[in-house]
Amino acid sequence: MPDPREPDGTSGAIAPTGMGGAMDLAATEGSTLDKAPGGPEGSGPATPARSLWSDAWRELRRNPIFIISALIILFLVVIAIWPSLIASRNPLDCDLANAQKSSTAGHPFGFDGQGCDVYTRTVYGARASVTVGVCATLGVAILGSVLGGLAGFFGGVWDAILSRITDVFFAIPVVLGGLVLLSVVTSNTVWPVIGFMVLLGWPQLSRIARGSVITAKQNDYVQAARALGASNSRMLLRHIAPNAVAPVIVVATIALGTYIALEATLSYLGVGLKPPTVSWGIDISAASQYIRNAPHMLLWPAGALAITVLAFIMLGDAVRDALDPKLR
Repeated sequence: MPDPREPDGTSGAIAPTGMGGAMDLAATEGSTLDKAPGGPEGSGPATPARSLWSDAWRELRRNPIFIISALIILFLVVIAIWPSLIASRNPLDCDLANAQKSSTAGHPFGFDGQGCDVYTRTVYGARASVTVGVCATLGVAILGSVLGGLAGFFGGVWDAILSRITDVFFAIPVVLGGLVLLSVVTSNTVWPVIGFMVLLGWPQLSRIARGSVITAKQNDYVQAARALGASNSRMLLRHIAPNAVAPVIVVATIALGTYIALEATLSYLGVGLKPPTVSWGIDISAASQYIRNAPHMLLWPAGALAITVLAFIMLGDAVRDALDPKLR
């Protein structure tokens, strides 16, 4: 006589109860139990976990603001490296006979007060502005992250000293500091301006990095690594830095546009970049005295500067939204 607990293909399936007994299941429920992915519990195959960066990249690809700003920045980088791709003339080739003339054939932006082609100078001006912004941002991010990260990790007297030093730098007005420090520099290169921005810009990134490291080192995985005997360098590089760098990237991306605007401001005041360097700030300063008679001299370099700064700020906002799960 067959055992009534054994399935015959038409009756219900038998599932163990976990207490030594058995429980009847309907045929459809039994087949569902047998065919469920991931085992009898129907948990399904394990979904691979995505990191913060992969989630952020997926969000960025769906964000039109990121796409637009990234395309603008890519175009600016390309023309900063190869301005001759879209401007065939020499930005220093001027003719006083064409001074302050408006747009003509072959010169869509007109001429400046020295008879130089405004279009060519606007294109070549991207090189100095982008170079200053990128190099200053890298210097500020590296110096501020290292000092702030070490102070946040070790704490104690080093944290107190760094906090007081940053307070001193925060008390210095940036434009006033530039007028004082750069007025004694005679170099025509971009490096004095970059050095000044790094000198006065690192405290902000240092505060951000310090707070991020203090938050990250309190997490359970860092405490577990410490309990397992991990060295300080390993905890910093392997466990804390990858999880504390996101706020630094966001602030640095937004600050890049600010540094480009600061370079233009200092050049406008006569203490930043100096001729024969081609810069939007220099051209804006030269065009300010002709704004009534030849407004086109001011319109194009100022417009290029505004679009560049806006693109980097939009990029920073998009990165911030992607890296902060609370803002999604």
